[in-house]
Amino acid sequence: MKIISMIPARYSASRFPGKLMQNLAGKSVILRTYEATVATQLFSEVYVVTDSAIIYDEIITNGGKAIMSTKEHESGSDRIAEAVANVDCDIVVNVQGDEPFTERESLRKVLEVFKGDSKKEIDLASLMVEITDWDEINNPNTVKVIVDQNNFALYFSRSPIPFARDKNVGARYFKHKGIYAFRKDAILDFAKLPMQFLEASEKIECIRYLEYGKRIKMVETQVQGVEIDTPEDLEKAKRLWK
Repeated sequence: MKIISMIPARYSASRFPGKLMQNLAGKSVILRTYEATVATQLFSEVYVVTDSAIIYDEIITNGGKAIMSTKEHESGSDRIAEAVANVDCDIVVNVQGDEPFTERESLRKVLEVFKGDSKKEIDLASLMVEITDWDEINNPNTVKVIVDQNNFALYFSRSPIPFARDKNVGARYFKHKGIYAFRKDAILDFAKLPMQFLEASEKIECIRYLEYGKRIKMVETQVQGVEIDTPEDLEKAKRLWK
């Protein structure tokens, strides 16, 4: 089973433009993420996939591998689907470009899902981490996920899910960490399927898979990390890096 990683990276992020080129302890955020992904030693190849000449040059100049997108894309998955079409692989792992604290153990857990799936019933796998802070639970920048008894995703939302009508039932809240592992066929299918209203409303790309009946296996991790969505996140990441 050949496993590669692709890191979708665009320069003009809506909440924090240019965030991937911000300085994090002497290197750009995107370079830190690329190096952390390579350092896991879980992948045959690691690529940054981007529409930005600035980001492309940053990776190539520092000895990495990058692919320039030839089309405009709505999501990271669409960007990866274009890039992976002619790449020989079985599993593609999407690591978000704003995840400089990407680490081996969580990724290994995600990949184990496919090793035990001989019937190929799982289309993709992803990570979730329990959150208990109500500010984070209510934060629309934090994507939440609810799962069934077998940890298959039921829904993703920027709203708090489940709604805590009764706080005594022991509901747990999980943040979706933006790392996905796809079967190659699943991500190629994604790019052919039109966006529906739930994905368009929430602006969460993995909802498209659920809307078309794909199965997403969620894997719990205890590693929080820092996703850099805002300037405040960047400052937090700088403190954590020290």
